[in-house]
Amino acid sequence: MYDFAIIWDWIAFSVRWLHVITAMAWIGASFYFIALDLMLKPNPALPDGAHGEEWEVHGGGFYHTVKYLVAPSEMPEHLTWHKWQSYTTWLSGAALLMIIYWVGGNLFLIDPSKADLALWQGIVISGGSLTIGWLAYDAMCKSKLAERPTLLMLLLFVILVAMSWGYHQIFTGRAALLHLGAFTATIMTGNVFFQIMPNQRIVVADLKAGRKPDPKYGKIAKVRSTHNNYLTLPVVFLMLANHYPLAFGTQYAWIIASLIFLTGVTIRHYFNTMHRTGKGPTWTWPVTVGIMIAIAWLSTVPGMDTYEESEARALTPYEEKFASAETFEDAYFAVVGNCSMCHGREPSWDGMHWPPKGVVLETEADVARHADQIYLQAGRTHAMPPPNAIQMDPEARRQIVTWYRDATDGGEG
Repeated sequence: MYDFAIIWDWIAFSVRWLHVITAMAWIGASFYFIALDLMLKPNPALPDGAHGEEWEVHGGGFYHTVKYLVAPSEMPEHLTWHKWQSYTTWLSGAALLMIIYWVGGNLFLIDPSKADLALWQGIVISGGSLTIGWLAYDAMCKSKLAERPTLLMLLLFVILVAMSWGYHQIFTGRAALLHLGAFTATIMTGNVFFQIMPNQRIVVADLKAGRKPDPKYGKIAKVRSTHNNYLTLPVVFLMLANHYPLAFGTQYAWIIASLIFLTGVTIRHYFNTMHRTGKGPTWTWPVTVGIMIAIAWLSTVPGMDTYEESEARALTPYEEKFASAETFEDAYFAVVGNCSMCHGREPSWDGMHWPPKGVVLETEADVARHADQIYLQAGRTHAMPPPNAIQMDPEARRQIVTWYRDATDGGEG
């Protein structure tokens, strides 16, 4: 079992790496094409059906791009489809969510101080919310609201705020922000898979059959692509937020997440306008800074349980497994003696105001809850505590390893 913990952590690392690689590819392609579309210039010498052109220089060469508003008069021999960046980003992200927040749900997904849920119930809520969210959004876009894009965007923002609040009533702060990001990313990939790509295939099929494509398919794809453009930056923030307790470790984290979507609008509006006109609206900068100042202020309100609440609550089955091990007491004192100066509700380390990553290691419930991470970072490796903070005795590390093995496989192996 203890070898499996190491292998499983490397699997998570590998999937996370894949997710980052594909996300960079998707975001890069998305931002490039949005910028290209906005920078297109008219030219009367362009072929029939062409909407605009753009000349670019990069890597020692010149590029001449021409956009057809609906489609060219005939199908080109070679056509590059930009879709796999989106698909692989979502698939790798879904795999990572399952690895971290489903399999590791006892630690990262369920917050017993918020809701008395079994792990399977949390998993159902996790997966179900992503599915239902996409269906609701898609139905909204297919309704008459599609004729009023501004109202549609406002309603989408209201849905995101409601989801942010709902996730924070059930999940840990880290899981709530991650799921809001996954909820948004599901909408974005759903737009590509269920709308943008099928509509483009219809246009291609019409061209091959010698029919004139209907421009409505391009308009539908344009609306969905615009939504993706404004949602990208908030998703990136939410995926990074689990590393920063100031973002998720407060009772107002759901408001922080909601405000981040507004910064996505202001930032993208600046760059979209700059690409289109050559100059971005300066008002977006003070508005964005003002929102971030409000976020920083909200982040100072703590959201974790108190020491007394942690000691008083009943242990979860996962925590009970580690707290009931015969060697738990030795490991507990090793952890508290070496880690709680930083990983305390009020860290005593000079200049530190929040426990790193929001991980608190003070009570027995705290230590048992984070058994896997303690084992990997302070038992099997010397990642924690940092050597410039405290020199952890080898015997203390041995006690942690022994405790973990006792709890997981009776000390064998």
